[in-house]
Amino acid sequence: MFSSHSFHFLQQLATHNDREWFKANQTDYEDNVRTPALQFIDAMQGPILALSPRFTAIPKKVGGSLMRPQRDSRFSKDKTPYKTNVGIQFRHFQAKDVHAPGFYVHIANDECFIAAGIWHPESKALNAIRHCIDENPNSYKKALATLKQAGFELTGDSLLRPPRGFDSQHPLIDELKRKDFIAIKPITIEQVCSEHFVEFCSKEFEHTRSLMAYLCFALSLDF
Repeated sequence: MFSSHSFHFLQQLATHNDREWFKANQTDYEDNVRTPALQFIDAMQGPILALSPRFTAIPKKVGGSLMRPQRDSRFSKDKTPYKTNVGIQFRHFQAKDVHAPGFYVHIANDECFIAAGIWHPESKALNAIRHCIDENPNSYKKALATLKQAGFELTGDSLLRPPRGFDSQHPLIDELKRKDFIAIKPITIEQVCSEHFVEFCSKEFEHTRSLMAYLCFALSLDF
């Protein structure tokens, strides 16, 4: 699947990030980045279904679990056309976009990690998660403890002030301030290139299962 050639292409792309170079090296991209990514997604179908039958691993070039290489630079000062990372998201089957519960794999020369949770949920979903934490704190705290023990860290953006309707002295106020609920674990390039990468991801995602079940419960999604 992934190999040193995958990372070499991403390094080259960072140096020559323009459409002409990408078009001239399309075969290299297909052979060393997209094909290994689709093979990985295909191999993860069983493990993802074992975690929850509600999540999908779809090995399609477009519209599946592999995120597109093109950047959306409309609102960014950085106008380079391509991402220099590989992003793979195993989403909930009821999800419409990336702002929904999912398992995630990020592959890049400067940083590789696996993750699970929800990133930038819209305000209604965020409010539902906060109220769930307030009303069902014990299951949430157990999920956090499981993540920490496995080497995951909950990360993302947070509010500076308590969200409206919550007391600043709430015992879980730091959790209620969160705008993202993403558990991340750094991994190495060697692990990504290992022949056991699928098994590794399967075992690691198992540690995030309680968080994912909790988020789905909070959002009234099947798990």
